[in-house]
Amino acid sequence: MTTPQEVLERIQDEKIQLIDLKFIDTVGTWQHLTLYQNQIDETAFTDGVPFDGSSIRGWKAINESDMTMVLDPNTAWIDPFMEVPTLSIICSIKEPRTGEWYNRCPRVIAQKAVDYLVSTGVGDTAFFGPEAEFFIFDSARFAQTANEGYYFLDSAEGAWNSGKAGTDDKPNLAYKPRFKEGYFPVSPTDSFQDIRTEMLLTMAQLGVPIEKHHHEVATGGQCELGFKFGKLIEAADWLMIYKYVIKNVAKKYGKTVTFMPKPIFGDNGSGMHCHQSIWRDGQPLFAGDKYAGLSDMALYYIGGLLKHAPALLAITNPSTNSYKRLVPGYEAPVNLAYSQGNRSASIRIPLSGTNPKAKRLEFRCPDATSNPYLAFAAMLCAGIDGIKNKIHPGEPLDKNIYELSPEELAKVPSTPGSLELALQALEKDHAFLTESGVFTEDFIENWIDYKLANEVKQLQLRPHPYEFYLYYDA
Repeated sequence: MTTPQEVLERIQDEKIQLIDLKFIDTVGTWQHLTLYQNQIDETAFTDGVPFDGSSIRGWKAINESDMTMVLDPNTAWIDPFMEVPTLSIICSIKEPRTGEWYNRCPRVIAQKAVDYLVSTGVGDTAFFGPEAEFFIFDSARFAQTANEGYYFLDSAEGAWNSGKAGTDDKPNLAYKPRFKEGYFPVSPTDSFQDIRTEMLLTMAQLGVPIEKHHHEVATGGQCELGFKFGKLIEAADWLMIYKYVIKNVAKKYGKTVTFMPKPIFGDNGSGMHCHQSIWRDGQPLFAGDKYAGLSDMALYYIGGLLKHAPALLAITNPSTNSYKRLVPGYEAPVNLAYSQGNRSASIRIPLSGTNPKAKRLEFRCPDATSNPYLAFAAMLCAGIDGIKNKIHPGEPLDKNIYELSPEELAKVPSTPGSLELALQALEKDHAFLTESGVFTEDFIENWIDYKLANEVKQLQLRPHPYEFYLYYDA
């Protein structure tokens, strides 16, 4: 643990002039404010630094806009992308007039989820290990106007470029990963080794416990980096650093990154498989003598996830594009079932050897358009509901789900087919989030209204390019 005084001493000792304060908005984007070092004292770590909350999506009205961002001293790191040495610190949000934590701040909600876990006596620590996939592109263009709507993506690795004519200074050297064959050939087919290495080592400089990096299945530059699991809030902090570093290192190389779940038609999308477990007094609680070496508690946790999955996905898969990924045939977990080692199930129990500390489950539905603080908090609430109510998940499904007969498949529940359907499920089923006080009714109502008005309905209003292919000659 780092104290505020230690952070202030570091600012003086290292002659740091600028402090960059970062906080996350509702939909999951980092916002920031940069201050000169003399604007930070110990009160910034208790009372916070003021800002205008009415300019943040889904937060305050202009007549009640004053808010404060409270610095977390454990999150300080030197930003590697700033020319002038700048200390970056992650913040949570307070109401300055009441001194209460703001109930729409995602990081505050995450803390309430941790507090709720402790209050139940179920455990005292929830560990999460997200695996966020992404694409590295050479170019990304898109537009939507009254008379025009298109997107254009390109990657030197794209299989569609195998026949592209080169130039004298930039010839086409072939070596394009074929569709669904990007996992994982060596260089020169994998052309991103050095970029991913820089991404990974930069994350390590910022305190993220790194593990690995590799190319992913899709053509066109799909990749993944790995870091170790952490406690719920620190894992969410690390994931935000992960996305920040990856995007900025890519920019340095003249490339662009997206965490969109399905940017490329006809190939695998990008998910964010979430490993999770509960511990108490330093001991893991998910290891036992039941199926796949799980405990009853772990099975009940799975039962909670599966029961509430349709509503849960409104938070863990919160974009209209999320449901372009959740379709059969692309390794996506469309069916709500659990299994050991089976990547076609929405919940997988990874092979973890004999060490009980490694025993965990992997929820494979989420993607990285989610706000990690909200997603982790919601999954924990669903799991706790399963434990409290002893919701058994039923029998595991150890077959390849994509090879089941229609009769067998009809018995397996599936994920919602759109964001609108997931939001409808959340509207009907959110007591597991609100009864504990982790999420408020105000937050759920605001989330549903925002997503419907700004995403679902906006997409419904606009013609799609493929509709011209289908209907222009009608």
